[in-house]
Amino acid sequence: MNKARVGRPRAFDAEAAVQKAMVVFWEQGYDGASLTDLTEAMGISRKSMYAAFGNKEDLFRLALQRYAEGPGAYIVEALQAPTAHEVATRFLNGSVRANTRPGLPAGCLGVQGALAVGATGQVAHDTLAAWRALGQEHLRERFQRAVDEGDLPAGAEPELIARYVMTIANGLAVQAAGGATREELQRVAELALRNWPPA
Repeated sequence: MNKARVGRPRAFDAEAAVQKAMVVFWEQGYDGASLTDLTEAMGISRKSMYAAFGNKEDLFRLALQRYAEGPGAYIVEALQAPTAHEVATRFLNGSVRANTRPGLPAGCLGVQGALAVGATGQVAHDTLAAWRALGQEHLRERFQRAVDEGDLPAGAEPELIARYVMTIANGLAVQAAGGATREELQRVAELALRNWPPA
């Protein structure tokens, strides 16, 4: 009976390494983040990176998951709000905070990570497009529930409202990456919410 070979324990903190990779992808985008940039930030060799995380695309997916559970966690939290207006408020306020966190890159990994990529970055581009579409679909479902419950008027269009909120949030990310302050973005979010459909 063959005994399974026991590999040497990893000499690095995988969670911390993914966190560092997330920041590199966030700052430089998928195409801009070279393997050298990633491994230097993570403090590991390429061999260790491939052994622990697979290829660059796999590492990017892990980094996006880390982003969704960390800076991007406001998305899931906003959906739990009791009213549709409060969902949108928490969503946009959360976006402002996530885009302007001290010590982290400005903007949003989910928006800027792979907007413009070459052929090698197509998987990352598609991964982010699917991630953003899923967020918008969750908003649509929540706003549909609001229509069904009478929280939004019967003639409201949940899909259009979800796209509106997501478009504002994505625009906030682009503005943040361009240097807009938290205060400036907060004012934009508040202005956007003034167009909310009356109940």
